[in-house]
Amino acid sequence: MNLAHVHLLLNHFPTVGMILGIGLFIVALMTKSDHLKSASLVIFFGIALLSIPTFASGTAAKLALQKTPEVSGTTIDAHETAALEALGVMELTGALAWLGLWQHRRLSRLPPVTLAAILITSAVTFGLMGWAANIGGDIRHPEIRVPGAPTGAPVETATVPPLARVIGDGMVNLKWGWPASETVHFIGLSLLFGVVLLVDLRMLGFLRGIPYSTLHRLLPWGVLGFGINVVTGMLFFIGAPPDFYVNNPVFLWKLALILVAGANALYFTVFEHPWTLKADDAPPMAARVAAASGIVLWVGVIFCGQMLPFFGHSF
Repeated sequence: MNLAHVHLLLNHFPTVGMILGIGLFIVALMTKSDHLKSASLVIFFGIALLSIPTFASGTAAKLALQKTPEVSGTTIDAHETAALEALGVMELTGALAWLGLWQHRRLSRLPPVTLAAILITSAVTFGLMGWAANIGGDIRHPEIRVPGAPTGAPVETATVPPLARVIGDGMVNLKWGWPASETVHFIGLSLLFGVVLLVDLRMLGFLRGIPYSTLHRLLPWGVLGFGINVVTGMLFFIGAPPDFYVNNPVFLWKLALILVAGANALYFTVFEHPWTLKADDAPPMAARVAAASGIVLWVGVIFCGQMLPFFGHSF
């Protein structure tokens, strides 16, 4: 099993998951059920996380098909562009979904503006994901291909460069592109890990004089840092040679750790246990386990990110 297999396994989840999430979200709005609203927002957040390895593994599938003459390189590039656009809106939807969960916990309600923004972005995401999936199906399924569509055109025949290649060329050719992205990436990482460390240390029994509701106000800054890292990380992924990341096992570990760490963050937003902690209260065992695992997971993400140039086939 390789990363191309992973792409085949994951590529249906964003589209099918959005159908489930939007359907549940609409039912929640109609029934005015806060529990269903929260459940749908968790689905949106989870799909946003899962969409990252789905896109990244698509590069491995592209590399596997490069020497297949019956496959259209133009169609592959069109699929990559559509997937990149869908990924951007999907991550925005996931960020808004998390914001809704945070607001619901702090305010005991979901502001109408947030609900409207989530409904709009989720609908746009579903449309873009469906379009990307449709183009992806054309690559290896001639039975669904529109008559007259390209069946074996080389990449060079494309009149418009793929969006990913335009961004990648900018990262490589602009002298400030890569260094500026590295700087912003480090700022995002500092925001993310600083907030994670404060919250998790409180859950481990340190800083007992601070109630969790106070620390919870910092979580949006941590999510902002995570969002910055996702954006700049995708710039690195697109700007590097196609096989630099996908054939590096350390990168695969980093992706897996990010998924688990993102799911771990939901514990401190959705579950009741952290919110019962007042000043000088001892955290329950479940909170301690979640906090300890959170620190280990994010340290693992940082370690894998730093070791990418040194492990695998990079040198």
